[in-house]
Amino acid sequence: MTTPWTLRLAERRDVGELMFIEESQFPEPWTKRILLDELANTETRRYTVAVEEKRIVGYLGVMFVLDELHINTIGTVPHEEGRGIATSLLDDAWVDAQVRGLKRATLEVAVSNARAIALYQRYGFHPVGVRKNYYERIQEDALVLWADLPMNAADSPPTLD
Repeated sequence: MTTPWTLRLAERRDVGELMFIEESQFPEPWTKRILLDELANTETRRYTVAVEEKRIVGYLGVMFVLDELHINTIGTVPHEEGRGIATSLLDDAWVDAQVRGLKRATLEVAVSNARAIALYQRYGFHPVGVRKNYYERIQEDALVLWADLPMNAADSPPTLD
């Protein structure tokens, strides 16, 4: 399936658009300084953006810890949800994880974020615990999710049209 967006690695110049996504989508957005530090740490981090008509419509940030992939953040611009942008970003991360030989993936997600939980379940994530009051500002718990990463493309999760 051809998408109207392309994926590329995030760059320092993207931080303003990433801040817009952070501030519009997350109750506890990252600061500009955190994002800049994350983008600069290319040895253990990888940030990817989806670009459509010269604007960033979504992004994904991951961290590599030993043989594990940790999803730090994923988001789309408001009113762009449900188009497959997050799926494209996760598919790209899965391919990169295969190349790196990573075996498992983990993340935290707000217990009330049903849309994100459904997306992660398509990728084989399952809950293994709860972090109480993880999101302090909104006093919400986070589910800790883990998934085994596919060893080859045939084992990858199905993408939605």
